[in-house]
Amino acid sequence: MYRDMEQWGKIRRQVLVEGKSRRSVLKEHGMHWKTLEKILGHEEPPGYRQDRGRERPVIGPFIGVIESILEADKGVHKKQRHTAKRIWDRLKDEHAFQGGYTQVKEVVAAIRARSKEVFVPLIHPMGEAQVDFGHADVILDGEKIKAAIFVMVLPYSDAFFVCLFPRECPEAFLEGHVRAFEFFGGVPYRIIYDNTSSAVAKILGGRERKLTHGFLRLVSHHLFEPAFCRVRRGNEKGVVENLVGYSRRNFLVPVPKVLDLEVLNEDLKVLCVRDLERKLRGEKKNKAELLLEERGSLLALPKQRFEGRRIEHAGASSLSLVRFDCNDYSVPTEYAHHPVCAVGGISEVKLIVGGKVVARHRRSWKKEGVFFEPVHYLALLERKPGALDFARPLCGLDLPGSFGVLRRRLERGLGHGGTREYIRCLRLLEKVSAKELEEAVEQALQIGALGADAIRLILEHRRERPVGLFSLDGRPHLKLVQVSSPDLSVYDAMTRGAES
Repeated sequence: MYRDMEQWGKIRRQVLVEGKSRRSVLKEHGMHWKTLEKILGHEEPPGYRQDRGRERPVIGPFIGVIESILEADKGVHKKQRHTAKRIWDRLKDEHAFQGGYTQVKEVVAAIRARSKEVFVPLIHPMGEAQVDFGHADVILDGEKIKAAIFVMVLPYSDAFFVCLFPRECPEAFLEGHVRAFEFFGGVPYRIIYDNTSSAVAKILGGRERKLTHGFLRLVSHHLFEPAFCRVRRGNEKGVVENLVGYSRRNFLVPVPKVLDLEVLNEDLKVLCVRDLERKLRGEKKNKAELLLEERGSLLALPKQRFEGRRIEHAGASSLSLVRFDCNDYSVPTEYAHHPVCAVGGISEVKLIVGGKVVARHRRSWKKEGVFFEPVHYLALLERKPGALDFARPLCGLDLPGSFGVLRRRLERGLGHGGTREYIRCLRLLEKVSAKELEEAVEQALQIGALGADAIRLILEHRRERPVGLFSLDGRPHLKLVQVSSPDLSVYDAMTRGAES
């Protein structure tokens, strides 16, 4: 009855304002004096309050056992920790528990709720960034792969950049930074990371880290300050961790089907720009306006673009192959058995000998592939022409029909020497493109000038630039020069003298 707010207020007014005696109010309303004291002591009904916890005779004696099980679980891998169902089974088997599963489930939920960590809301200053990697499925050229999602966010403006790489690796980690800096229009002065092996070579304790050489190159080039979370404390960069899931759900559903990841990355960049139009809850400005403010706190982009790469030192085998990232790439045969430096970027592998780039290959992200450049083996085939038809590196060399005609004519005219001469013609690919050589071969066949030397002359002639007309534009002083016309009658006199 007295839980009604109107009645509660009426009784309080009678005593505290109108001055009625408590005795008369008790008589009027027929209430106990303790009830009146409660009404006068509280502005509103305080609600039901239990003085002591409800007794639980069945599950109560086993709460300590459940707590000890859950405490021990903290040192176990999370995928092998007890469920409420497993705890219930153990209580029945080991402790003769007679209660139901629901009682155990409620106790487990209550204990876990007490142990959940509570976090302090943080302020995010301008110019500070967070970085993280995630993963998502992508259908790349008909094959399903688990691509790495690189995300960098500026928590102040909530502007973020997302791009995909075939795999999480040091060169992808470095390249992601460069692309993000270009997207934001500057370099954050401080960036927070977890303890990824792409940046951290060794954890020294506390916040101290020994950094990898590649990451130190990135820091030195862009001059930002790296900071690292404590071990297993990803919440210290919680903004970016949430955005990894956000970008996966909103940008990569349904599963993308592409022939090239870079095409998908261009689409992701457009989505990141479009996201800047959103307003954050409680903000008057949208993300684009906040980012414009934040750019004043970013460091300037370096004049020279940083090259995200991984370097491995190897040796060229007897087959002129160099192994990098579980794939073999060819070098010219003259570098077989030589030490080679392999430099792997996102799209290209460069092979360097003595400071000179001797080969370039499109990078493969698969395993155990062998990638030949046919031109690398032509010098060796000139010495071993008998292997021409069985050379594996030339299997992928798709030559026009004119090359077959050239070979038949050379072999018909020179016999076995014709095969070697044909290989000499192919070696012109070391200096010119396949299209240029094809046109020169067709011209040589038309005029009957066969052989490597003749085709080389045709190529050189095609590359010569004709002399253009001399222009007087921009040379006003030369317009004043007058050159008289030659007297051609002098040549007539010389001609008559020669005839006599």
